[in-house]
Amino acid sequence: MLYVSEYNSILGDMLMASDGNSLIGLWFKWQKYFASTLNEEFEKKELEIFKETKKWLDIYFSGVKPDFDLSISFIGTPFQKSVWKILVDIPYGKTITYGEISKILAKKRNIKSMSSQAVGNAVGHNPISIIVPCHRVIGSNGELTGYAGGIDKKRKLLKLEGINI
Repeated sequence: MLYVSEYNSILGDMLMASDGNSLIGLWFKWQKYFASTLNEEFEKKELEIFKETKKWLDIYFSGVKPDFDLSISFIGTPFQKSVWKILVDIPYGKTITYGEISKILAKKRNIKSMSSQAVGNAVGHNPISIIVPCHRVIGSNGELTGYAGGIDKKRKLLKLEGINI
């Protein structure tokens, strides 16, 4: 059984999903790939992980880097999971390019190169917005590109972290 709860952020309503222990989804309502990990029955229930996530989000949206981590669990392909694990390590207030992620993956796999387009697709399907900071990934020319929640939200999230693009 999966569980959901709602959160009202300064950027719009959000939906959280959990497997009962870990956070498996966090989306802005009606964003691209909304509720992508809810592929089975779910019920609305207030779990401890949701209380912790709401506290984390309250701190984040106040313009401060949260000082604790949440239990998260990825539901996706092995490739997607490898990309999402890199996203988790992007520091608050910093950005990385799709190309840089491609180079990190290629090095880990001991291959010459990795498709930036494939990386972009995996980044775009990140099911745990903000906490897994796909909004910190930018184009190689420094421009904002793709964000499932919309470029306007991406810009606002980066600005909240002190990044002006």
